[in-house]
Amino acid sequence: MTQTPLARSNQGETAGTLYALGAYVLWGILPLYFVALAPTGSWEVVAWRVVLSLVFCALLLTVTRGWGRFLAVLRRPRLALLMGLAGALIYVNWQVFVIATQSDQVLEASLGYFINPITTVLLAVLVLRERLRVLQWTAIGVAAVAVILIIVAYGRVPWYALLLTASFGLYGLVKKQVGGTVDAISGLALETLWLAPLAIAQLGVVAATTGITLGTAGAWHTILLLSAGAVTAIPLLLFAAGASRVPLATMGLLQFAGPILQFIVGVAILHEPMPASRWIGFAIVWVACILLTIDQVRYARRPRPVPVVAIDGGV
Repeated sequence: MTQTPLARSNQGETAGTLYALGAYVLWGILPLYFVALAPTGSWEVVAWRVVLSLVFCALLLTVTRGWGRFLAVLRRPRLALLMGLAGALIYVNWQVFVIATQSDQVLEASLGYFINPITTVLLAVLVLRERLRVLQWTAIGVAAVAVILIIVAYGRVPWYALLLTASFGLYGLVKKQVGGTVDAISGLALETLWLAPLAIAQLGVVAATTGITLGTAGAWHTILLLSAGAVTAIPLLLFAAGASRVPLATMGLLQFAGPILQFIVGVAILHEPMPASRWIGFAIVWVACILLTIDQVRYARRPRPVPVVAIDGGV
């Protein structure tokens, strides 16, 4: 029986939702993976993550015959430099996240990803000069109040959360400039290629100071550490597959699955402290997230004007 275009579209959207949800679920439980890598320190973890992600992407490019796409990006200096900038930003994000996770600050890391959609909206105003709607401004204001409250309650700035949301927000901004001209595998391969010299130097420093732990803490630990490339790349590929199949509003709803799971991991599994002041701060952040989500859903449901097609085919 032949399927109608609508049925195929619905199936594609369902598959895309599952792909995207899978990515966010994997990102949500990622803190458990980094905790399991002890006694490997954060600097060695991130260095192996870069090197092994590059190896994993090279294997994927070979299997999918994607080297032509990769080389096409390299031949365009602007794209190659943008991917280098993206690589620097994602390196900061990875390093801060692993440090936070291994320092019993998973909850603060989850806070960074809760406010990331709001950071993205703020960057759209500051960098892209976009005009915001009332609910978007309200969400930004509420999130700012939450951060100030957390600073006052703890007596310190939540640097892990702020660095994570800033680095990932700017990373998303750079990727937006690239658009759909670079596929997910080629993009990650080029980002990690730029970072490879830094990662190798980082491994050299670790070897000269604390010592490399790969292969020294048992077979299971070695397998886990060698899986860093796949652990990094698979969620990104699932995310790319999902983003190309589902509406932006759906992605906006799904993106909170990651920090929600990180929050649950921090509270229920790692038993990080959750005093009343932290509950209040997180609750205010969640109000801001709800406001932003309502705005996204309302805007997505607005009817779009039908483009007028000129005789020559232009729009």
